Amino acid sequence: MKMTVRQKFIVVCVYGLSLVSVPDMRAYEEIPIADGGSLSGTVHLDGKVPMPKGYNLTTVPDSIYCGRISDGKGWRLLQPFDVGPNGEFRRVVVYLEGIDKGKPFEEYTPPRIEAVDCRFLPFINVVRDQHDILVVNMDPAMHDIQAYEPSNLGPRVLFNVPLPISQRYPHEAGLSTRVHTHHEGKTVTQSVRMTRDRKIFSMQCGFHPYMESWALVADHPYYAMADHEGRFELGGIPPGTYQVKVWHPYVREDIAQTIAIEPNKQTSIALKVEAPSGRLYANQMVENAYARFTITEDVQRQILPTVEKQSITADQE
Repeated sequence: MKMTVRQKFIVVCVYGLSLVSVPDMRAYEEIPIADGGSLSGTVHLDGKVPMPKGYNLTTVPDSIYCGRISDGKGWRLLQPFDVGPNGEFRRVVVYLEGIDKGKPFEEYTPPRIEAVDCRFLPFINVVRDQHDILVVNMDPAMHDIQAYEPSNLGPRVLFNVPLPISQRYPHEAGLSTRVHTHHEGKTVTQSVRMTRDRKIFSMQCGFHPYMESWALVADHPYYAMADHEGRFELGGIPPGTYQVKVWHPYVREDIAQTIAIEPNKQTSIALKVEAPSGRLYANQMVENAYARFTITEDVQRQILPTVEKQSITADQE
């Protein structure tokens, strides 16, 4: 029996959701903390860094401006994994699960996501339901925000709005490979309003599919983003036993470790995340060039990177 277009779309969406580990967070109560402990540690990726995504610039719009960052063979790459030379797993979210009461959730700052060089940066964020995010276009190229909440029935659109370009750019800037200065367009402020307690927020540019940004929806203040060295720290934790979890949108496994927090003491842990294996995405790049869509030599000469030459096996530094 042949599937309809709608059925195929749902299958693709559900497959994509299988790549996302969705945390289970409970309702949170704010209480005074007099004898809280703290938690610090590191996160490392154990194994080979997964291959990036690849987008053929002959079929994806804006090969001129966005093609300034490409592999020199007509491909724009997106590497979702930020890993240091010694396995430091950077900009992943570390959070406590099973904590239903603790310090006030007052330190939340709405994330600012920039469209710069045809990338949404940062790639991973933390957002709070019923609160704002800020998005700004730093490029002389047309971008927009298509925001979603994934679910088993497919992604639900949260909002879809354009990103204004700064008026400081000359009219022809978007068609030039020589414009490297970034000017800030008007900041777009949108409220994140999730449904059915869903905990994953994602963004993509409708013009450039290699522009992605993902976020975990936090229900409490006990989360941290691993820094450039893969380090994190959480403070003001009520004494007790908790699950420490690591979240990345393309890590399938549920990474968790049980820890005990004692009054007025610091606990340290080293978290290891096993590198995902196999094919993570439909458009995953491969090292064998013959397995890719062939691009003619004439087209290659037209899509030469002028800002950054990407490599599928590039040093993460």
